[in-house]
Amino acid sequence: MNSEEIKNIIEDSLADSKATVSGDEGKFEATVISNAFDGLSTVKQHQIVYKLLNEHIASGAIHALTIKAQTP
Repeated sequence: MNSEEIKNIIEDSLADSKATVSGDEGKFEATVISNAFDGLSTVKQHQIVYKLLNEHIASGAIHALTIKAQTP
């Protein structure tokens, strides 16, 4: 799994989102901007992103993911 694949999963699954993902070898950092995060706690925002990538986290393709979630 690479940064571009993670970016595409996030942007394709979370309406009107913009993601920037960096990293490799299973360790990634993602900045995700979406209106879906409006009014949510940081924990809830991160849970949304983790849910989108859960399959890849469970398989071990993603070992570590640092998330910065923001609203536009």
